[in-house]
Amino acid sequence: MDVMKLTQSEMMMSDYNVETINDGLNEFNVEFHGPKESLYEGGVWKIRVELPDAYPYKSPSIRFVNKIFHPNVDETSGSVCLDVINQSWSPMFDLLNIFEVFLPQLLLYPNPSDPLNGDAASLMMKDRKQYDQKVKEFCERYAKKENITKGTADEETDDDEDVTDDETGSSDDEIAGHADP
Repeated sequence: MDVMKLTQSEMMMSDYNVETINDGLNEFNVEFHGPKESLYEGGVWKIRVELPDAYPYKSPSIRFVNKIFHPNVDETSGSVCLDVINQSWSPMFDLLNIFEVFLPQLLLYPNPSDPLNGDAASLMMKDRKQYDQKVKEFCERYAKKENITKGTADEETDDDEDVTDDETGSSDDEIAGHADP
């Protein structure tokens, strides 16, 4: 109960939108905006937060729900590689630290030498201009307000429909055509 009070009061005071999942106290989404004066400025992400039973003594699980191009964020799962959350967590930290300090610092200062996204890390080290462009493209494509309000299931369905409608329609006709000589 204390965690929910803490989350609600801190998040509301800081203008974060918090959406609980299954009316539970341990799992929720937070709307997160890219830090000002960064490549991620203007981007909006839905961050999934899962609090373990031992919170605040054990760190929360944090992941990006919509896609982000960053060396320290797994492109598929959205998991975050951040020492302060994964290894050096302290009960003195709270959720506000994550959204006001830890995540903005992660986006401002990526660490390509400890990557979860090898492609992003490699591109950042080899061609910074192209890396910057790809970050901006991902922000434009995946990190808009409509991306976090419509949900990832709808995005997957839209992508599947684009591919499957064309392929399925033509292959069904071909199969039907070959079956009846």
